[in-house]
Amino acid sequence: MPNLVYRRPGQPKFASFPLYKPVTSIGRDPDNDLVIDDSDLRPSHALIHFDGSSFTLQAVDRHSLIQQSGKRVKKKVLTHGDEFKMGRTTLSFLLVDEPRRRRSRDADESASRRLHELRKLHQFSKQLLGEYELTALVELLLDSTIDVSGADKGILVLMNNDGEPRVQAARDASRTSLSASDELVSDSIMSKVLRTKQPLIVSDAQGDSEFSNSQSVVNLNLCSVMCVPLLDRGSLIGLLVVGNDNVANLFTQEHLELLTIFAAQASLILTNAMLVNELKLDNEALAEKVEALSFGQIIGASDAMREIFRKVEKVAHTDVTVLIQGETGTGKELIARELHNRSHRAKGPFITINCGAIPENLLESELFGHVRGAFTGATQTKPGKFHLADGGTIFLDELGEMPLNLQVKLLRVLQERVVSKVGDTRNETVDIRVVAATNKDLDEEVREGRFREDLFYRLNVVTLHLPPLRNRDEDVILIANYFLSRFCEQFGVGNKALSNDSQIAMKKYSWPGNIRQLENRLKKAVILADRAMLEPDDLDLHAEDLETILDLAEAKERFQRNYINEVLARNNGNRTKTARDLGVDPRTIFRHLEKEASGAYDKP
Repeated sequence: MPNLVYRRPGQPKFASFPLYKPVTSIGRDPDNDLVIDDSDLRPSHALIHFDGSSFTLQAVDRHSLIQQSGKRVKKKVLTHGDEFKMGRTTLSFLLVDEPRRRRSRDADESASRRLHELRKLHQFSKQLLGEYELTALVELLLDSTIDVSGADKGILVLMNNDGEPRVQAARDASRTSLSASDELVSDSIMSKVLRTKQPLIVSDAQGDSEFSNSQSVVNLNLCSVMCVPLLDRGSLIGLLVVGNDNVANLFTQEHLELLTIFAAQASLILTNAMLVNELKLDNEALAEKVEALSFGQIIGASDAMREIFRKVEKVAHTDVTVLIQGETGTGKELIARELHNRSHRAKGPFITINCGAIPENLLESELFGHVRGAFTGATQTKPGKFHLADGGTIFLDELGEMPLNLQVKLLRVLQERVVSKVGDTRNETVDIRVVAATNKDLDEEVREGRFREDLFYRLNVVTLHLPPLRNRDEDVILIANYFLSRFCEQFGVGNKALSNDSQIAMKKYSWPGNIRQLENRLKKAVILADRAMLEPDDLDLHAEDLETILDLAEAKERFQRNYINEVLARNNGNRTKTARDLGVDPRTIFRHLEKEASGAYDKP
């Protein structure tokens, strides 16, 4: 049988550990399958996966050091005789026990029987791994267990969400469902296994003084009974019971050992199936929630976004110019598309141009077009974006990057709705709606002389300020789950979910790149993460990057400081007017300015 041979630090003798489970965990925490008392090991250090044909060793995370021949190993398919180190512990992988010089006939027969059992175990796993629908899986599991154990009947008990045991199915050898109520779980045999989490064999149930009055023995007329726990990382998820109704002493300790191994396989597969089933239900609920909270292609439940949606609904049917302001990655183009799609121009073109991505000497031609011979390389007349948007909407992204000389031409388009190509003197009328977007503060740009004031006022008819993702606590997880569901389907990687720690970390992170950054992090995690439950490390969310939660006094002081500065700025630094607006004594403002000047706010 495949096993690990290892020697604990300070121990002269080697010990052996059989590898019979689909996943064997190794570490110093007592919840692991193989517990090694080595302070250099992490609580959960490594996993060995068995897929039915090969064993793969894998570090639990980037902090779990595994070495082979002095080199670090993160993941490796094991071969017979492989030797490696974890912490101060030396381990060897043996695919089969080392042969002895002499074998008795009994030993050969035992080995042959064990090989037969392993083949049945492999077949059992292959059957179950192909099924994820819980009801069908439960019936298949019971039928397979009855078959390999030689029993007449079987019962599967699973714990419900409240931690109470419930009979999930009862079957006989002819694959017929039996009537079995939840009262059976108070049965003395099952109660003992539920309490102890240890497998139990009753060779002659009807003659056993402790269990002869057991409900399963009486109701199902059982003579021989085996009951084993179904465990997931030490937690009880259910019970597997098999019995025979006419043969006493049918089951031996070897039968119980085999059933225990089957139960370990079944526990893993059942846990995965229940997780998949839960994720499917979560995805269905998410789809309904996303649909309810969607505004076209935009998802938002926060008050700030609901207000944006309300304004878009109001102005969409008009031709008024709209300016969208917000940080990079907040979804400005999606809002522009919604303005177009909800307008009477929806059947017309929606033309986008990024004013910051095109060199200045080419931008004029891109916007307004050019005639043949207008400049070197102009071999034919070409319409501009404004011509292409005729009858529809033009979206000018990153408008704050537009050079001043082109701002003059844009102002004329907004005022008169006429365009003249580069190198042409004729004016052409265009029927367009203009939507512009910028991540810059145009008020500041006007003050600094980098943006024309008259153009700013012409654009600033209706302004939509998109909030950054860090100010949309209600939306972060909702948007993340939407992306997660979409990417899992797109890349065909099965269902994945965000762990509790990931959700907390996501809410604490500032997301400087906003929704675009969130989308890219999730895409990477879906592709690279091996586990179904995504942890903060999978999303590159580390403790040092997360905002700390301030105590209330510090939070109040920070708000007060920022708010006084904001009101001072509005009043052009006038202290008396600021004090009057805030309803405080002017000395409060003077003390505030003294603390600002001395750096007292920043001292711990």
